[in-house]
Amino acid sequence: MKETQEFLKECGVYYLATVEDNKPKVRPFGTIEIFEDKLYIQTGKKKDVYKQILANPNVEISAFKDGKWIRLNGTLVPDDRIEAKKDMLDKNPSLRNMYNENDDNTIVLYFENATSTIYSFTEAPEIFNF
Repeated sequence: MKETQEFLKECGVYYLATVEDNKPKVRPFGTIEIFEDKLYIQTGKKKDVYKQILANPNVEISAFKDGKWIRLNGTLVPDDRIEAKKDMLDKNPSLRNMYNENDDNTIVLYFENATSTIYSFTEAPEIFNF
């Protein structure tokens, strides 16, 4: 899990894929944190991406840097606890311009049954399950 988080943080931007009406939807994200031994992302409850995750929690993330790329897939589980939201926002203070752990919009989600694979053109893939 830590290797996955570090890779995605180094990328700065990763792409999250969801599904809506049997069509893929992909958008850039940047938050990725570990809280209570789970890997979390953050978004707003008012966004289409959150509605898509509620309808189908199976997602995939992909990112690329320095000749290596990652694919992370799993199930996202919403965590509406103040403590989880506060941890995310404290680690990403720029989000506080739009979000607050006490608002009705902020949501954090953690991965369950996740598999992360880091690929390279010159090395064997590294696979992590968590």
